[in-house]
Formats: sequence, C-alpha cells, structure tokens
Amino acid sequence: MKLTKYIPNLLTLLNLLSGTIAVYFAVKEELVIAACFVFLGIFFDFFDGFAARIFKVQGELGKQLDSLADVVTSGVVPGIVLFQLISKSVENKTWENAVNSIFKTGNEQYFTSTFFISLIGLLFTMGAAYRLAKFNIDERQTSSFIGLPTPAAALVVLSLPLILDYSGNELVSGIIQNVWFLIGLAILLCYLMNAEIPLFSLKFKDYTWKKNKIKYLFILFTAILSALFQFIAIPIVILLYVLMSTIENRLFKNSY
Repeated sequence: MKLTKYIPNLLTLLNLLSGTIAVYFAVKEELVIAACFVFLGIFFDFFDGFAARIFKVQGELGKQLDSLADVVTSGVVPGIVLFQLISKSVENKTWENAVNSIFKTGNEQYFTSTFFISLIGLLFTMGAAYRLAKFNIDERQTSSFIGLPTPAAALVVLSLPLILDYSGNELVSGIIQNVWFLIGLAILLCYLMNAEIPLFSLKFKDYTWKKNKIKYLFILFTAILSALFQFIAIPIVILLYVLMSTIENRLFKNSY
C-alpha cells in the first residue's frame, strides 16, 4: 500500500487543524495569532492540491474534504475576526443604549445593539460557505475561478489585525477601525466570492511566457508590493488580482 496516497488528505486535515486552532484564538480576541494559523492553513490548502496532482490521487473525497476544511479556515475564522473588529470599532455607545438587552445574566448583557451590529461580520462566513458549495458543483472552475476564492478573501480579512499591529500607518489604521469600512468590506467580499467574475488561477500547465504572462506579471507585482508595503500589500494584491483578471478578460476575451 502506497503511503503517498494519504499525503494530500493529511495536508487538508492539517489545514482544518490550523483553522480550528485559529477559531480558538479569534474567539479569545488574539487576532494576530489567529491570522498566523489561518496563513498556515492556507499554506497547507495550497499544497494539498499540488500533492494530489503530483501523486495522482485526485478524487471526490479529497475535493469534499478540502471544502469542509476551507469552511473553517477561510470562512469561520475571518467571520469571527470581522465580528471582533466591528465590535471594537463601534465607538458611539448610544447604539448600545438605543436597544435594550434581550437577555441578562446578573450584571452582564450579551445581546446588545453592538452585538447585533457585529453579526454583520459573520456574513463573510455565510458567503464563503455558499461559494465553496457552489465551487464543488461548478464544472467551469477546473483550471481557473469564477468569483474570488475563499482563501484570497480570507487573506484580506486576516491582514487587518496584522496591519493594525505592525504597520504603524495611522491613516490606514484609522480606516480599518472605521465600522462602516468593516461592514462595507464584509459585504464586498461576500459579493466578490460569489460574483460571476472569471479570475485566473496560479496553476501552471507549462512555464512559457506566452501562455502565462499574466501570472508572471502578477507574481512580480506581488513581490514588489510586498517589499514596499509589507502587510498592507495583502489587500492591495488581492484587489490587483481581481483587476488584472478583469482587464485580461476585456482585452483578450479569454475564457477561463
């Protein structure tokens, strides 16, 4: 029995484990640690498909398991992170006073207006789950994507606590801490994940410049932006990914 056939699913399960650990830290409001585990999970997510192709063990089980793991790592965790960020960003305490608490335990109030506003962040989780379920039955997405992949959307969200902690840019931090920006971002990412927008993938059938120039240019721009802006580069790179895909579709009318 070849042990290599178990490697792709093992990597997928490590993705799920990373996401589950990230859930714990996200709930504890340790958002930077949660981000690190999500990045680790996305790393495993990238290489499980690569390993499946290398060892020629692609199958329905791996496909379903991969989506289940991504629901946690790239769906549940970013939703919780947005929930926490929105909750912290609600500065106008009159919102809490405007809505009476529904349940009380002792002196604690759980269901306040801030809680209900923060629930908007969990729209991301629902959008990610819907996108992953749709991906599994969409035969058009074998070598490219229709809509923003959930790991890419998750990277945008998980970059936010890293930017807040490490960028030192007060203007960017102020934008991230604005509740309306966070609500708008949650809605925008839900839309992009499920929109009928063709996007190129970074899978290479060959390595020629002619057939892969858009991919090579994207990798080059990603390296330059990362060197210049560090964590701030992450959402910029994802936006660039969508824009480059859209421009290529318009100019060359490629069918992905």
